[in-house]
Amino acid sequence: MNKIIFDKDKCINCGLCIKDCVTGCLEFDNENYPYMQDANRCISCQHCFSICPTGAISIDGKKPTESSNVEYNDILQLIKSRRSIRQYKDEEIPHQLWKNLKAMFPYIPTGCNSHSLHFTLVESKSAMDEIRERVRKMLLKSLSYKFLSPIINKFSKYKDAFINGEDIIFRGAPHMIIVSSSITAPCANVDPIIALSYIELYAQHLGLGTCWCGFAQACLKLYPELCESLDIPDGYKPVYVMLLGIPDVKYQRVPLPEQYKINEITKLKENNSCFICKIKRLVTNFLR
Repeated sequence: MNKIIFDKDKCINCGLCIKDCVTGCLEFDNENYPYMQDANRCISCQHCFSICPTGAISIDGKKPTESSNVEYNDILQLIKSRRSIRQYKDEEIPHQLWKNLKAMFPYIPTGCNSHSLHFTLVESKSAMDEIRERVRKMLLKSLSYKFLSPIINKFSKYKDAFINGEDIIFRGAPHMIIVSSSITAPCANVDPIIALSYIELYAQHLGLGTCWCGFAQACLKLYPELCESLDIPDGYKPVYVMLLGIPDVKYQRVPLPEQYKINEITKLKENNSCFICKIKRLVTNFLR
């Protein structure tokens, strides 16, 4: 059960905490002070803790004096200059940079504030090299099985590269981050993607390079023994993988991407779709 303490000496009865409560478990008492009327509904999102203008709320032993003020700096340029890095220096990330990166993890948002993510950080280059070699051997063996061809066709065109020892999958990255989620999590497929998006931008801010690695994610799905070696807990599925390291390339300017399609809705159009059109849309909505 989550424990919230309201300091009546600091409370100004503004009701902002009640208005911003995600689950509606806060109310005014008879003296016009907030109180938790249903602790079972609280998900410890800390919205009440964060919004209180006078710091009158403590939650789960966390006090306002231990927190820092909100600051919104312009990060648009950081987003614009982000690049997928496929060239890394042959060296490990310094311990302090790892420490700085991991300090951000608790602030990654999750659906229903479940905080059930599991992070696997390959922090040594030697471990990463061992993963590289294991995966290469596994794929070469699998490529020789005709009955597996429908599953691993995406790797077949790289067979010669694997044989020649080229690191097609991991791109020479000295590190890797795997984000897994509990199969019982309310947003199991989405939370790890949100997490890696946060990690990617903060890593760039720290001067690190990243690359979303679909091939590595496919290997984790194909070879359960990799999950065991990487100590991914039972009941957790590895959703996606990000390569990480110190870039061995420097980009000089922001790219000029094509615009995405944008519908600016000010009024809903009439719905005249036929039954077949609705079925087609329903199927499209659930593909993949």
